Amino acid sequence: MKRGNASCSGEGRQNISMQGEYVKVRKRALERLTTEVMQLHDILPQVLNDDVVESFQKLDTVEAIVEKREHELEQLRMDCEHFKARLEAAQADCMKERKEKLSVRQQLSEAKQQLLQQAEYCTEMGAAVCTLLWSVSSNEEAVKHILGSSKAVKFFSIAGQTMESFVRSLGEDIKQQDVDSDESQFVLALAGIVTNVAALACGREFLVNSNRVLLDTMMQLLGEMKPGCCSKLKVLMLMSLYNVSINVKGLKYISESPGFFPLLWWLLNDVDPEVCLHVLRLLQSVILEPEVLTKSAPEMRDTLPFPRIVMLSKSRNVDLQMLAQDLLEDLKILESEI
Repeated sequence: MKRGNASCSGEGRQNISMQGEYVKVRKRALERLTTEVMQLHDILPQVLNDDVVESFQKLDTVEAIVEKREHELEQLRMDCEHFKARLEAAQADCMKERKEKLSVRQQLSEAKQQLLQQAEYCTEMGAAVCTLLWSVSSNEEAVKHILGSSKAVKFFSIAGQTMESFVRSLGEDIKQQDVDSDESQFVLALAGIVTNVAALACGREFLVNSNRVLLDTMMQLLGEMKPGCCSKLKVLMLMSLYNVSINVKGLKYISESPGFFPLLWWLLNDVDPEVCLHVLRLLQSVILEPEVLTKSAPEMRDTLPFPRIVMLSKSRNVDLQMLAQDLLEDLKILESEI
């Protein structure tokens, strides 16, 4: 080894000293260093084998994966915090909406109560007014004034809609109409007004020319009400149709309506004798009009329930018994003409 100016003197100084690019070491230290290098040269290949190198590589891979997982975990934590904040906000909104919903329900309940009170008031008022109008409509001059009003057509149209709504609202198990209720009185009064109007010639002309929908509605509703149900209303409707049948044009219209005769046969099965009485009156009105009878005879001959009429001719109700007997006599003449 090349020697320089550096020198080593005394045991108190270091074994190695440097000056510039030259180094001076003791021979014994150099030999020890050489021995250690040779030992490492022999040992390192045994220590640093393929398994160790592979383990270090795997360690690097695992460290990378761990680092990635830590990053993902941190991201998940951030997402969790975000969703937690959104959940808290949603819960707050939910509580707010619940309070608002409770408030709206309360308002709705109050509105329903008010609406019910208004409906009850309107029904009570309608029943009172229409009952008075029913009484007034028995006067011919009053009817003429009513029919002369610009609201007459609208009134009878609403009357038909009201009767229809009432019948459609009846429960399936209803047996007897509550005639004392304001709603029933309201509808009965409307039907009574129609009956009184149809009792006059001008009224029949008005109904046939301007309110045929009302006639159709009454015939339809008569077919929907079960036997024994709403007898008073049925009687008033049948009386209205009978009064209309006095007008030849009106009789032609109702007798030519689809299902008219099956409707009469259906109503003849009613348990109320007064309903049956007015059905027979309406049937007799058809038979006594030659032009209508000629056109309706084939259908009547094929469907007429003679046994039921014979049974009614033996009824304990005198009026019903006499009318049924008269009708049977009329039908004997009918048989010879068909």
